[in-house]
Amino acid sequence: MRLDKYLKVSRLIKRRTVANEACDSGRVLINDKPAKASANVKEGDIITISFGNKEVKVEVLDVQETVKKEEAKELFRYV
Repeated sequence: MRLDKYLKVSRLIKRRTVANEACDSGRVLINDKPAKASANVKEGDIITISFGNKEVKVEVLDVQETVKKEEAKELFRYV
């Protein structure tokens, strides 16, 4: 699955366009490497997102096309 779509589905970032912009500006890393919005996300990847002075680091546990809001937290685990 594309990185920007995963960030939206998992509700780490609210909108796909915002996820796209974050990727383009180099604020999203996959396994400590800068990632484009089109990068492929798979189980076991570590995603790091920089929000200003705060950094969020999560491990991908599952990849699904659509998820209910309550189940979105099960797609990742905070590291």
